[in-house]
Amino acid sequence: MTDTSADLVILGGGSGGYACAFRAAELGLSVVLIEKDKLGGTCLHRGCIPTKALLHAAEVADSTRDADQFGVRAALEGIDIDGVNKYKDNIVSGLYKGLQGLAKAHKVNLVEGAGTLVDANTVEVDGTRYTGKNVVLATGSYSKTLPGLELGGRVIASEQALNLDHVPNKVVVLGGGVIGVEFASVWASFGVEVTVVEALPHLVPNEDEFASKRLERAFRKRGIKFKTGVKFTGATQNDNGVSVSLENGETYDADLLLVAVGRGPNTAGHGFEEVGVTMERGFVRTDERLRTNVPGVFAVGDIVPGLQLAHRGFQQGIFIAEEIAGRNPQPIDEAGIPRVTYSHPEVASVGLTEAAAKEQHGSVETFTYDLAGNGKSQILKTQGAVKLVRATDGPVVGLHMVGDRVGELIGEAQLIYNWEALPEDVAPLVHAHPTQTEALGEAHLALAGKPLHVHG
Repeated sequence: MTDTSADLVILGGGSGGYACAFRAAELGLSVVLIEKDKLGGTCLHRGCIPTKALLHAAEVADSTRDADQFGVRAALEGIDIDGVNKYKDNIVSGLYKGLQGLAKAHKVNLVEGAGTLVDANTVEVDGTRYTGKNVVLATGSYSKTLPGLELGGRVIASEQALNLDHVPNKVVVLGGGVIGVEFASVWASFGVEVTVVEALPHLVPNEDEFASKRLERAFRKRGIKFKTGVKFTGATQNDNGVSVSLENGETYDADLLLVAVGRGPNTAGHGFEEVGVTMERGFVRTDERLRTNVPGVFAVGDIVPGLQLAHRGFQQGIFIAEEIAGRNPQPIDEAGIPRVTYSHPEVASVGLTEAAAKEQHGSVETFTYDLAGNGKSQILKTQGAVKLVRATDGPVVGLHMVGDRVGELIGEAQLIYNWEALPEDVAPLVHAHPTQTEALGEAHLALAGKPLHVHG
């Protein structure tokens, strides 16, 4: 193979693209990885990592503000946004350097520039053509807005929200999904007056209704305002602020409007349709083995319909590399991909909601274990619950959790779902005390007919 030809040409160096590149290299394939910006993509530079750094800074602020609850004398003097940004940027920089080192260690040919798919085996970058026996499309996603709502000035997307040089006084967040509630949570912890507007009936509307209602209750206690079931109709801005209007006639004035209405597939202008790749609403259609309709061309990550999560793209990238190398990997069960919203409190889930489980299995059983019965949760002073959904007399098909740090429980939860465990399989497992993992154990004990720390 030459510098411009390889076993595999990958267009996009985000979570899916670089995972595919590294795994393919481990399996002895030569790889060209094309990225127009920075290796690591949105997740590392403008998404997951910097957002979670802000959320941790927000947690520190809350801990300081509430220190007297724990018998600690402390006072929150304010938020040093320059210091917060330095902390955030240092984390991103360190991970980026590590990723670059891994690319060199795997001997991946990293090409900087915007690529265009020319044919089933070729991607062109700045006049140079790179040819592969197989091609992987991994071009990621972008922040969407609504028709007639232009980003700019005081109307911002998450990318701009991550790099603010000041803490605003009032913000309206348009969209109550994962991105919207995470930023609402950060800003509330920083002392900002926040109002979330969501057109659907609940916050985090893709979650089980139990989780949505628990999060809404927690947000009310925190003073985070939200309007659900009402549509946005317009926004006007001037030098002093932005005014947001809703279809019910209400208006909200704020310093900033954060548009968090989801992410769209970044597929336009890359030559996909011209080469004959089947598209649907901008997404690339694939089969369960992530093959497009064009032989030898695969697609991965946010451009493939489904959950837009970095760890989904990461696992899909590994899958494609192993598929191309002839390893015949097991197809990925989309419902088995864990989902975490890192707000305060966190929301974590895997598997089916109760509504989806009823649709798929007919009869289901559920049990909800309140974190009031969990010692470690009381030590942390967090409220929340664990809800299990099982097919009647069958395996656990959905696990849903609300509470601080419950995202750390999702590892065991996804094993329970993906191994199709019965409550009776999990109930005998020993969970360390005192930990929040005991809440999972207690819930399974109860569903197995052996409730202990449960009030009738």
